[in-house]
Amino acid sequence: MVAPVNLGEFEQLILLAILRLRDDAYGVTIRAELADRAGRTVAPGALYTALERLETKGLISSRMSDPTPQRGGRAKRHVTVTAAGMEALTRALQAYERLLDGLKLVRGAHA
Repeated sequence: MVAPVNLGEFEQLILLAILRLRDDAYGVTIRAELADRAGRTVAPGALYTALERLETKGLISSRMSDPTPQRGGRAKRHVTVTAAGMEALTRALQAYERLLDGLKLVRGAHA
């Protein structure tokens, strides 16, 4: 049996951004999503390091797109969340829900 993967906050945010972006998830769009929705300014190097770590853990997979004229013929590395990534994210979010239960922190929904 494989031990469950524990996610850090940054990894959770990245996985959520990828899920929101669907087929348009690659470095630039993930950084923009994190800035827009989470208020996090992320350096490209930090994001790509985290993406490599998530792929090594089997939580995301990546594929290269065809080169595009807008990018001077460069391809983009698109990423998707794997089933293992969904399981890890679900476990992390369920842990938050259990910890929030009974607290009046988020819109009073857990009171």
